[in-house]
Amino acid sequence: MLWPFVVYFAAVIAVVTGMLAISFFLGERHREKATGQPYESGVKSAGSAHLRFSIKFYLVALFFVIFDVESMFIFAWAIAFKGLGWVGYISIVVFIGILLAALVYLWQLGVLDWGTAKRGRTDRVRED
Repeated sequence: MLWPFVVYFAAVIAVVTGMLAISFFLGERHREKATGQPYESGVKSAGSAHLRFSIKFYLVALFFVIFDVESMFIFAWAIAFKGLGWVGYISIVVFIGILLAALVYLWQLGVLDWGTAKRGRTDRVRED
């Protein structure tokens, strides 16, 4: 009963081994000084690759993942719309309401404001 899996596994191993062997024998071999140096788009790198990025980039990625996953839930609901009926409709309205409440909360916290720095109590100039 397992013979198709064994044949498939053997075929995968044969293809991978063959590709590696062909690239080893037919690939270019050169040992210039710049061969091992990193570059991007043909430009030599300047400085260290270990740079500190702002938390803003992490937040954008996090918001994207969260809202992207939620859009997949909404898409799945849209596909099953007729079968879910009113219960499904009310559920998605509540779900979108929670999303909007979270977005408004993040907006009020200032997480989405990058252009201008918020001035707190310590930044204000005392006018006596």
